[in-house]
Amino acid sequence: MLAKVLACGFLFLSCISNNSLKAQNDSAQQFPSKWDLQTCLDYAKRNNIQLNTLRFSQQINKQDLLLARAAKYPNLFGNLGQNFTHSTNANPVVGGFATQSSFASNSSLTSAWTVFNGGYLNYNIKIKNLDLNQAGLNIDQSINSLTIEITQDFLNILLAKENIIYVEDLVKTSEAQQDQGNKLYSAGSIARNALIELEAQTATDKYNLVSAQSAYRQNLLNLKQLLQLPWSYSLDIAIPDTIIATALMPSLDEVQRIALATRPEIKYAETGLDIAQMNLKTAKAQTLPVASIGASLATGYSNNESVEYLKQLDNNFYQRVGLSISIPIFNNRIYRTQIEVSKIEIEQAKLSLQGAKTTLSQLVEQAYINVLNAQAQYDAAVVQLKASQESYRVVSEQFKYGAANLVELLQQKNLYVQALQGYIQAKYTAALNLEIYNFYRGEPVKL
Repeated sequence: MLAKVLACGFLFLSCISNNSLKAQNDSAQQFPSKWDLQTCLDYAKRNNIQLNTLRFSQQINKQDLLLARAAKYPNLFGNLGQNFTHSTNANPVVGGFATQSSFASNSSLTSAWTVFNGGYLNYNIKIKNLDLNQAGLNIDQSINSLTIEITQDFLNILLAKENIIYVEDLVKTSEAQQDQGNKLYSAGSIARNALIELEAQTATDKYNLVSAQSAYRQNLLNLKQLLQLPWSYSLDIAIPDTIIATALMPSLDEVQRIALATRPEIKYAETGLDIAQMNLKTAKAQTLPVASIGASLATGYSNNESVEYLKQLDNNFYQRVGLSISIPIFNNRIYRTQIEVSKIEIEQAKLSLQGAKTTLSQLVEQAYINVLNAQAQYDAAVVQLKASQESYRVVSEQFKYGAANLVELLQQKNLYVQALQGYIQAKYTAALNLEIYNFYRGEPVKL
């Protein structure tokens, strides 16, 4: 009996495990095998939690707009009432008390329609429409920020990947030099301490390789977290054929002009000013009279009457139509305060718009300076790398044939490693800054 229970339990756990693995495999199948930058951006735009939260807020704004539009139309309410009354009353004819029961019903339809309110309803519709536009601009701002973050993380991965390739070559070179040192030491051409220095250099290069691989894994993890991918998923990056680090740049004035005309943060601030101005009109509209039309239809029935049911409904049927006007005379300065506050909010919105334009202009100018500096550093790094690479090659050949000592070899190697690291860093820094600068003028990020 125990064996059967254990067997059933094992089968149950196996089914759960298989279903779990199948679910993981199905989930993994929806992801691409290779992730280039555009794939990362498209996936984040669809699945980012913050963006989707903002989209839900936008949907709420849309419902608010529909509600504001519906307020311009008449409403309609129906009412049905059924009442049963049981009471003990004095009998004026024979004296004493008698019990009495009655049944009554009433039905009605009522409607109200605001025909004039100083334009309040129209202004409210415009405000809700501006709120909806502002929600969309808020999404656009978040997409732009997310685009820059993903691009930066993606380039960091490429940087780390390229660094691994170069460090692997250095390790191979160090191992070859160590083998050469062993031969020279066996032949008595170098001292023991020189061989130890070669071994230490090989160990250092291997340590740098491990550090480079660790940086690559960390950058992969950063991008994976930014994309909000499952922890068990293995992210594989597609390496582009080339990385453009230098290119002809549009003028600063042109990019600033385009950015100020198209960037969502400016349009968001402009919409905020429009909302503030519309709020002032709404506050003023509340000080005007409100005219409403009301109408109702009603009838009723009671079994205390001898008239038949349908006849009672006809006799009791009445119709009412009326016009009401509400005139605000004194309301403890509520409306006046709302008007003054709205005027202050307009000035605040103007300052916010001015601040947004100033901030954006400064960001574009800083991006322009960053590109100039990064491209200049990249050009210098290319020249320095070529020179140090050639010097290191010459000294390595000389060391192989005993024409250069170990100190010269290690010195040139260190210079080459520094130049190589500087070149890789300058290359990807220039590429990132160039993409950011072009992004401000409305060009999509691409590698």
